[in-house]
Amino acid sequence: MFDYLILGGGSAGCVLAARLSEDARANVCLVEAGRDISAHTMPDAIRSRYPGRAYLDTRNIWQQLKARMSASATLRRYEQARLLGGGSAINALMANRGSPADYDEWETLGADGWNWRTCLPYFRKLETDCDFSGPLHGDEGPVRVQRTPWPRISPFVHAVLAALADSGHALHDDQNGPWEDGTFIGSIAVSAKGERIPTSVCYLDDAARARANLSIRTGDVVERILFDGKRAIGACIVRADGTREELKAHRVIVSAGAIHSPALLMRSGIGPADELAALGIDVRADRPGVGRNLMEHPSIAVSAFLPRSARTPFANEHHEQAIVRFSSNLPNTVQGDMHGAILSRSGWHSVGYRLGTIFFWVNKSYSRGRVTLASANAFDEPKVDFAMLSDSRDLERLKLALRFGASALASPAMNAHRDVIFPSSYSPRVAAVAVPGMWNAAQRGALSAMLDIAGPLRRALIERVVTQGVTIGSLLADDQAMTEFVMRSVGGTWHPSGTCRMGSSNDPHAVTDARGAVYGVEGLHVCDASLMPSIPCANTNVPTIMIAERVADALRGSAHDAREAAARAVNYAP
Repeated sequence: MFDYLILGGGSAGCVLAARLSEDARANVCLVEAGRDISAHTMPDAIRSRYPGRAYLDTRNIWQQLKARMSASATLRRYEQARLLGGGSAINALMANRGSPADYDEWETLGADGWNWRTCLPYFRKLETDCDFSGPLHGDEGPVRVQRTPWPRISPFVHAVLAALADSGHALHDDQNGPWEDGTFIGSIAVSAKGERIPTSVCYLDDAARARANLSIRTGDVVERILFDGKRAIGACIVRADGTREELKAHRVIVSAGAIHSPALLMRSGIGPADELAALGIDVRADRPGVGRNLMEHPSIAVSAFLPRSARTPFANEHHEQAIVRFSSNLPNTVQGDMHGAILSRSGWHSVGYRLGTIFFWVNKSYSRGRVTLASANAFDEPKVDFAMLSDSRDLERLKLALRFGASALASPAMNAHRDVIFPSSYSPRVAAVAVPGMWNAAQRGALSAMLDIAGPLRRALIERVVTQGVTIGSLLADDQAMTEFVMRSVGGTWHPSGTCRMGSSNDPHAVTDARGAVYGVEGLHVCDASLMPSIPCANTNVPTIMIAERVADALRGSAHDAREAAARAVNYAP
């Protein structure tokens, strides 16, 4: 019998395992479907500070998971990590928090006690900021934060920052400082050696892994949560060899991410009662909000071919070197609601090395999608529909982003640092071509050589092969064409969130209380990005780690108390 059984070893699950096992009285078990990733076993593609390959390795992701981005888009693969460390092991390493108003909004939406003032101590607790100190920053946390030094910023990124400064977007020092529009050198999480530090490394370090009270199980799929009446008492897992095992615990914590956490709750009987009954699932708690409120940051991009002089001389340097934060000023939107990541290269391969990009997303999106079960089988991926751009504010702001990017790259300050400008997105076609393999490598090599020597024919080559006839000029001249392009090409940023959101007990669509305790049952908590009532203006990894730090503090000792109470009940039973 464990005190805490943590189901999912992603960014949040590893934090919970590390923090809860600091209490020597508590027996903690962490279960992860993927393989272990430690400081000693990280493959080079994961270890690298240039993260462009990690999410393309199908051993690192749920291979059958697909999602629909918008009503005009087809189903496409949606990369979500399946290994210890979760998204922190394959993401872009960005370490930003978002706006203080994001967290005040959580409290307004019913997450009692969650606001900027109460979240800031946990942001400070998780980090060691190597560049800034003071009341906004931590200096003793597991996540080491720094900015790329100026000498390693690529010529293209330098030029974009200069062009944006000319148009009024001033350069500021600290992306995690006061919330203001402008440009910033991006905050990234890397070790002192400049390597990736997933939570399976920086939280579950050698000392944590050596604790006698911590058990880490990888390669085990969680089939369902076990109950005694309304109380969660453990989980049924399926080992790699297909055999099943029941693990028992005083507290069960679901940390499988915003896609798989609601799916696990629903398979276990917690969710919309009519839908569960239709799949033959016994209903434990009728919670219609499970799987709803699915959020993402919808994205689009503008790219340019780079002459040799504009390409980065540091091929293995982190690519998302700077960001621009700006406000759309559309009605009913917030300050800093737009984000542009300024990329020194657009892919790990030879073609990507020749392209610079401003990758835009809507920082504060308002469209909401849904996760539903395809079946009661744990090995059938859930249905995922983000319904991006279903809120017209999101559509109009992505169109604004295209115009913003085209204007920035067409600036006279950019003339020596770029050639052809074109619209782009992370499409299924782009993803397929980026997969390692001899045939893809041959295609990429041939295209790279042709782009280099094409000269005046380069624009025609890009329009024919890369954009398939779509030009930035045609989109800027025709609003309907731009609308159709954005609806068809919108991508995500791998920031799913909100599907088990915190809220007040009288909110029928809230799934948990402010401590992550699931309504309608006992002994069951959720802790990951699915708790977010609204999406923050940030890459979601660091906010997720903050949530886990805070939930761990709230849960610390609770399982021990439950165990003692259960023992007393047995001892005093007639």
